[in-house]
Amino acid sequence: MIEPLVASELPLRLVRRGKVRDVYEAGAGTLLLVASDRVSAFDVVMREPVPHKGAVLTQLSAFWFREFAQVMPSHFLTADAGVITARVPSLVDHSDTIVGRAMLVRRTTPVPFECVVRGYLTGSAWAEYRQSGTLAGEPLPKGLVESARLDPPIFSPATKAETGHDQNVTFSHLAGALGRRLAGRLRQASLALYEAGRAYAGPRGIIIADTKFEFGSGPDDELLVIDEILTPDSSRFWPADRYEPGKSQPSFDKQPLRDYLAGLMKQGAWDGNAPPPPLPPEVVRATSERYLEAYRLITGRALE
Repeated sequence: MIEPLVASELPLRLVRRGKVRDVYEAGAGTLLLVASDRVSAFDVVMREPVPHKGAVLTQLSAFWFREFAQVMPSHFLTADAGVITARVPSLVDHSDTIVGRAMLVRRTTPVPFECVVRGYLTGSAWAEYRQSGTLAGEPLPKGLVESARLDPPIFSPATKAETGHDQNVTFSHLAGALGRRLAGRLRQASLALYEAGRAYAGPRGIIIADTKFEFGSGPDDELLVIDEILTPDSSRFWPADRYEPGKSQPSFDKQPLRDYLAGLMKQGAWDGNAPPPPLPPEVVRATSERYLEAYRLITGRALE
């Protein structure tokens, strides 16, 4: 088993270190994205890494980028460590860091909004609907229940928050910030990718309840889908055989971690702020198993 990675240290210029990914300049208009095994919950990064999490995020994103290349072009170049080291020779002695976890991508100018598609009424969308009958200020039909399927799926953009939670905004807000043409392209691309993902995952036992996409433009202004795509970190994956409208659903992500922390907060043992509490080994293991199972079900094979 590859040792869990908390933070990478590579002989490249570090562009930024996010909650999960470390981003490096890789030359010739490219970036190297390294997905660590760091895990966050309630906007706090835990001390303990989750084994295999970074590899699942990288390899599952690579799978989708290749699968849906005809649906929407992406910034993806390769997630093959041998190809990466051939193009960036300074990484030859760092295979323990990049194997499985690293992705070479084209550099883009990111669009400053999250492009969320909701196929089911859950999370912050359910909270807003329960309070006001709306989603990002737009009215929804009356009488919907928690986890109800939304037909057609709803494009629900959000602001990108460096800290704290993203904020849902209306399509009109997006169009006012970016122009109606670009906003329309983002909506069309997001819905097309979501529908393709939903159609692929459904027969494999996974409901993609909602997801968020990020987009960017290259030097030629071509719109590309970037970052990660249809992973347990960017999406809610539900087991189809356990779906029951009217309540919250089990999911293939860090639910064991969130459940454990929520229990601590309910007991008054943690206030939800840094520093995080220590995680029991069984919580870390259960979280890792959820990510690995999502990868296996979608791709049809175990993570190498």
